[in-house]
Amino acid sequence: MPAKPTACLALADGTLFFGHGFGATGMRTAELCFNTAMTGYQEIMTDPSYAGQIVTFTFPHIGNTGVTPEDDETADPVAAGMIVKWDPTEPSNWRATGHLVGWLEKTGRIGMGGIDTRRLTRAIRQQGAPHVALAHDPDGNFDIEALVKAARGFPGLVGLDLARDVTCAQSYRWDEKRWAWPEGYTRREGPAPKVVALDYGAKRNILRCLASVGCDVTVMPATTTAEEVLAQNPDGVFLSNGPGDPAATGAYAVPMIQGVLEAGLPIFGICLGHQMLALALGARTVKMNHGHHGANHPVKDLETGKVEITSMNHGFTVDSQTLPKGVIETHVSLFDGSNCGIRMANRPVFSVQYHPEASPGPQDSFYLFERFAEAIRQRATA
Repeated sequence: MPAKPTACLALADGTLFFGHGFGATGMRTAELCFNTAMTGYQEIMTDPSYAGQIVTFTFPHIGNTGVTPEDDETADPVAAGMIVKWDPTEPSNWRATGHLVGWLEKTGRIGMGGIDTRRLTRAIRQQGAPHVALAHDPDGNFDIEALVKAARGFPGLVGLDLARDVTCAQSYRWDEKRWAWPEGYTRREGPAPKVVALDYGAKRNILRCLASVGCDVTVMPATTTAEEVLAQNPDGVFLSNGPGDPAATGAYAVPMIQGVLEAGLPIFGICLGHQMLALALGARTVKMNHGHHGANHPVKDLETGKVEITSMNHGFTVDSQTLPKGVIETHVSLFDGSNCGIRMANRPVFSVQYHPEASPGPQDSFYLFERFAEAIRQRATA
């Protein structure tokens, strides 16, 4: 520990943590969450679902594999900052093209190390995800009163539509498939069923998974209308992950989804897309105490009895008690029993709260992409 801390984390209740700053300098306000994944810190930081959040990593070895553009889930980090136990070390990985610290500095994200992340995680679990201000000053000069005031001034994520901030500006085609040894990323070729993917904050690996199961993917902005989607003459529609309050995004997403439902197309949703589909079908969503963030979450398939280890990242959940008749709960979390999946009875419309496209993993749930592709093929031959 240096003689003078160079980073300060101030919680809205006045609790303070001091440590080592790295990456960008300055101050950021956000909601604080924790992630229990042991790998994939770059994918986590570039996941658009983390907009408006600072991530506490419970695994101490963050930064040891460096960074590479191949692992970005979007062009730049979206999470506002990171909290770690130990300062990032020099990278040791054959794929690394840079250092985590330099990457954070270049992309304007603040990092903080040298604190008791176990204590911080316990606080989040017990009190709920707090509003915080994170500051990095190499000279160690902090206005504590101003930091606490800034944390208290953060508006929070309830009622906040962040999908508009992270969605694409215009539609585009996607043909890159999943990474595989030794070729790396390859391209899908030839004629294929058309899928429109609504981008509420889509991760690149979701789009790669759709291409890998043989879909011709067109990505469209979050505010796209049903008429604009159907004008593409798609064979199926995908609803992506994303940040913020699903009820706020639902103001424009729900009418679009309901229009696609009336057209009878197969629909598959992930994370925020799952919540959007539930809202469109008549259910409600609620804010969780501290959410689910990690790559080791057990989920039970209620229809097969199978348990899958999944990757999760969500602070809101579908209230299963509000699911209407004709909508079946298919998956639940074995941590707290919260809803993790739904489907419509007798229609190829389904969604899950977790991430079956998880990169670097786990990959227990990739079959859901194949199920979506099969539903599209069956409709085409019906």
